[in-house]
Amino acid sequence: MLELTDIHKSYENQPLLTGISFTVAEGESVCLLGPSGSGKSTLLRLVAGLEEPERGEVRWEGEDMAPIPAHRRNFGLVFQDYALFPHLDVTGNVAFGLKMQNLPADEIRQRVATMLEKVNLAGFENRRVTDLSGGEQQRVALARALATGPRLLMFDEPLGALDRSLKDNLLAELRRILHETGVPAIYVTHDQEEAFAIADRILLLHEGRIVQEGAPAEVYAHPASAWVAQFLGVGNIITGVVRAGNVETSVGNFRLSCAHAHRDGEKVNLMVSRHQVREAPDGELRGVVADVVFQQDGFKVTLSNGLVFHLPKAPKSGEEIRFHVPSAAVQCLP
Repeated sequence: MLELTDIHKSYENQPLLTGISFTVAEGESVCLLGPSGSGKSTLLRLVAGLEEPERGEVRWEGEDMAPIPAHRRNFGLVFQDYALFPHLDVTGNVAFGLKMQNLPADEIRQRVATMLEKVNLAGFENRRVTDLSGGEQQRVALARALATGPRLLMFDEPLGALDRSLKDNLLAELRRILHETGVPAIYVTHDQEEAFAIADRILLLHEGRIVQEGAPAEVYAHPASAWVAQFLGVGNIITGVVRAGNVETSVGNFRLSCAHAHRDGEKVNLMVSRHQVREAPDGELRGVVADVVFQQDGFKVTLSNGLVFHLPKAPKSGEEIRFHVPSAAVQCLP
């Protein structure tokens, strides 16, 4: 098991990671999800041994990794830019780490064949990596990382350079491979859909701190703050003021339904579902339609005030629209 405890790291005298602690269990895939600059890739480099924390510990099965150099940690790392050797063919790239371990030639050939079959590249042994598509190159990088039998796999935005269809296919294959091998993994991405598709558990990073963690469905259904909800795009965030048990906002007034006690005059953040509202002439939420985009399950409607809703029928651009918002569609967030 991997264990990080109270990790701190600064960059140019500014805190980059502050008090990061988490574990990765055997066979578990953990996703570090957050915007650019949140410290995700730096955290991965600390685990890999490519950088050192200023405070805190990285341990593997209780052993402190600080004195262990990167090449002896037996952690596999897969990058966004593939980091393949252009002068070597597919076999040469996959076999590189095995040759560094001085394994017998027959064992190297067998492992290369096994790994290429696992990533659906059997028959590509003698192909030049520069002649491969982006998706094929990333499969070679994955086969190379798996070939040495790593005890932990780490992925740094591995699908960021691929188009959506390739990304979806590789995500499905990557999930299959991780489940088949049982190798624990840390997966770094800024893409929410990617994170939800690959992770057993998500750690949301913001300004160098873990602001929420949990299973994908749990994090999506119960964002811990307005920032989390906005980043995940799970609802509309509306700021209002508490007045006599209601919340007054610029787009309408809502009945306050919250487990916390709030004083009159206190500012609160409401998250309004994008899916659970319905059009109603006397609805409490109002706005002017600014944009309508067709999607497979309906229409994405953006109002001039920035709110976004998914509707079964398309309203006309420029028309005023009102919605009834059931109490179940509103959450009060920190």
